[in-house]
Amino acid sequence: MRYITITTWEIADGADYGLALRAIEEKRLPALKNLGASRVTVIRTSDRTSAAITEWPDKATRDAAELKIDEVRKSVHKEDQTRMTGEMKGEIVADI
Repeated sequence: MRYITITTWEIADGADYGLALRAIEEKRLPALKNLGASRVTVIRTSDRTSAAITEWPDKATRDAAELKIDEVRKSVHKEDQTRMTGEMKGEIVADI
């Protein structure tokens, strides 16, 4: 069953959103795909915040990527001047 993670992110006050987004597009999204993600969508929710919706083929694939994802999240703040503010995850139970 397909599995989704939704993470929310905030860029540091005064940081350039465009630069942070470029780093996300060039590094983070391809890394998630390489770890087995089927699709990653980033939504800008305000001047300084975003949400990322990552779809995985199943929970096992996401669980297998967990350690690497945690490593990347720890380095993100230093490199991109962003910090994760929340996370939700679970199996898709309905979809149209």
